[in-house]
Amino acid sequence: MANHDIDFLPDPDPESISSDVAGFGGLLVSTQIPTRADGSLELGDIVEQSECTLQALKTALEKAGSGMDRVLHLTIYLTDMADRAAFNEVYQRFFSKPWPVRAAVGVAALAVPGMRVEVTAMAARV
Repeated sequence: MANHDIDFLPDPDPESISSDVAGFGGLLVSTQIPTRADGSLELGDIVEQSECTLQALKTALEKAGSGMDRVLHLTIYLTDMADRAAFNEVYQRFFSKPWPVRAAVGVAALAVPGMRVEVTAMAARV
């Protein structure tokens, strides 16, 4: 059954089994991993991975007609909660007051070995 009231923007990776952004009414949802602009994964340190992840989120939201200043909620998945402080330093370069509502969740592993961060965001359309 088709969902005519929900918009799905495809992931740029043709092999992906996830949409890049889904939208319903004025709400957008996106999950991003540390993907470089060329589509390859960044599996370096937490700062590099956080920068790539948040840049991928910024790019996806802008393509969907929104932006980082429209993010309402962010869930941050970290494989090591000791990385939270470093993630927060990068986060503050991408977001400003009023801060989105957010949660940081420690997980045992993510989809790709070596991946240390993933984020899911809910944002308002412009």
